[in-house]
Order: sequence, then C-alpha cells, then structure tokens
Amino acid sequence: GSGSPSLPRVVYGIPEGTPAHPASAIPASGAFTARVTAVDGDTLAAGGARLRLHGVDAPESAQTCRRRGGDYPCGAEARRAMAAILRDGVVSCRTLDTDRYGRRVVRCRNAQGLDIGAELVRQGWAVAFIRFSTDYATQETEARAAGRGLWEGRFEAPSDWRARHRP
Repeated sequence: GSGSPSLPRVVYGIPEGTPAHPASAIPASGAFTARVTAVDGDTLAAGGARLRLHGVDAPESAQTCRRRGGDYPCGAEARRAMAAILRDGVVSCRTLDTDRYGRRVVRCRNAQGLDIGAELVRQGWAVAFIRFSTDYATQETEARAAGRGLWEGRFEAPSDWRARHRP
C-alpha cells in the first residue's frame, strides 16, 4: 500500500539482535510508525520505549479473573489478545500525551488499519478507561452484552486491582 503521507518513512523499533531504541526515539506528539511487541493488554514496547494505549485499561499481567467456576490468568489472556491484534508488529500511531511514568500515550492501528484499542475492548480483553476517554464506551457495551473476554465471567477493574497490589 501507499500508506499515509503524514507518516514518516522511518520505522522505530527493533529488528532482532539490534540495540533497543531509547524512549526518546518515539516522538512526543504526532504520527509515527513503529515495530512493537505486546508488553501486556494495554502497553506496547518499541525497543526501549513503552507505549500506553489511550482510552483502554486491560488486566495486569499477574491479574486473575473468574469464569466457569474457576480462576484463569486474564492478564495473560489480554496480552495474548494484544499480540494477535498486532500480527506482524508494525503499527501506525499518534502520540497524544505522556503519562506520569514517562510512557507515550498513543492511539495505534495495526498493519490492517484496525484501531488496536477499539479491537481489544470489542473483544472484551480491555475496558474503556472512562476516567480518561469515552472513545471506546460503545465497544465495551457491545462486549459486555455479548459476554466476550472478561465479560464471560467476573473480574476486578484493572485500576482497582493495581491500587490493591502496588505499593
């Protein structure tokens, strides 16, 4: 494809075996393309940079949830869902902000043009992070009604889980 003319030609990220790009390699605002991997259900890694998806909150890596009468590793499931949506790992993003941990807050699309945050919420592996944005509230309502992902059982809101488990 011809791609978007607004995106720079450089692809940030890491071919296997090369040094990681520092976080400063990702622009503080505007559009960029990067090769990324899934850190968890709402965070991407582009070399040394961590990118936090805007408007979504997914279970933490160690978080468990309940379905069909038992616990399951919903944090790991959310990460797997993210990895599947990423496919080849090349994403087109726009930096919207920087969070209190120094991560770029981004909205990204995979190589097929799918909004990654919207798809995670639609599949039920993340919730709309209403405190910061209502962008994905419709997808959350749809996932909840269909009993997809986290909505198949019971789960603690990721922000509440973090509050209880972080010092």
